[in-house]
Amino acid sequence: MALNCGIVGLPNVGKSTLFNALTRAQAAVANYPFCTVEPNVGQVLVPDERLDRLYALYHPKKETPAAIEVVDIAGLVAGAAQGEGLGNRFLANIREVDAIIHVVRCFDDPEIIHVSGAVDPKRDIEIIDTELLLKDMESVEGRMTRNAKKTRSGDAAARAEADLLIRLKTALDRGEPVRSVTVGPDDQPFLHDMALLTAKPVIYVANVPEEEAEKGNAFSRQVAEIAQRQKTDCLIISSKIEAEISGLAPDEAAAFLDTMGLKESGLSQIARAAYHTLGLITFFTVGEDEVKAWTLSVDTRAVEAAGKIHSDIQRGFIRAEIFSYADLITHGDAQTLKTRGLLRLEGKDYLVQDGDCVYFRFNV
Repeated sequence: MALNCGIVGLPNVGKSTLFNALTRAQAAVANYPFCTVEPNVGQVLVPDERLDRLYALYHPKKETPAAIEVVDIAGLVAGAAQGEGLGNRFLANIREVDAIIHVVRCFDDPEIIHVSGAVDPKRDIEIIDTELLLKDMESVEGRMTRNAKKTRSGDAAARAEADLLIRLKTALDRGEPVRSVTVGPDDQPFLHDMALLTAKPVIYVANVPEEEAEKGNAFSRQVAEIAQRQKTDCLIISSKIEAEISGLAPDEAAAFLDTMGLKESGLSQIARAAYHTLGLITFFTVGEDEVKAWTLSVDTRAVEAAGKIHSDIQRGFIRAEIFSYADLITHGDAQTLKTRGLLRLEGKDYLVQDGDCVYFRFNV
């Protein structure tokens, strides 16, 4: 599963600096609006100490962590829904991502231009939320117009879609995002087809100065309050710190974070928040050749997990041999787990759990 997160925000809030730090890329960073025009795309390896422990136990030839694709999207301004700035391009890029990482400026710096004149996290968030809502309203109203003729003809699917569209428009009219609307399984195909912007889950990143990365500040507390009301995650991160540690060896980065009073990097925080927000888990395949982390949605069956590795394994699935990472760390090796009855044989419908170590048996 290619987990894809888009970094958004107003111009000059630290999006590209954060992107560079996360991906160790070299996206342009400059002190003027729309420095980013085409979206920068990079792969971020997901930190997971479980994978490192498995590598130490098995000593394989290769260690392969899970990865997140991160997209640095051009800064948005008021009026984007009507095409202001790079609005149309910005909004089209958001449609392509699974989740939005909304970077909010929570630092004062007279040398860095703020497009609205002064730092105000609440206003900045409202600007972007409003533009996304307006674009979704345009999409929903257009869909309602196109669907009306089918509804009048008595088409059952069109009537079901019309009911959903009314509910979506009602929420948008109230200023509420599409993700706040409870949608049943039958409505999911319609919703997916519309690719509405406010249906995307959001993770807020309060970008603070280095010296306030541990506890945040008055600006970041505003962001946290908004995230709490929206029932989503808010991370306090200093993009400058992330830039400083991006080129360090892991032990050096850990030591640097410790001096700043920080327990983990912004990358670790973002990865964990993305998995939580999107309802994802990690399972592992282990052996002498490779230990590898794989990303799955919660409640994925074993036969579908097999397909993540190779379609032939899914097609010829016989059974899955499974033990938990926690049991392996407790008892030390797979042979002991087998002796103690902790190595399980599971069929196609077994729901893979976070931390499962899996060997698939198959025949094609």
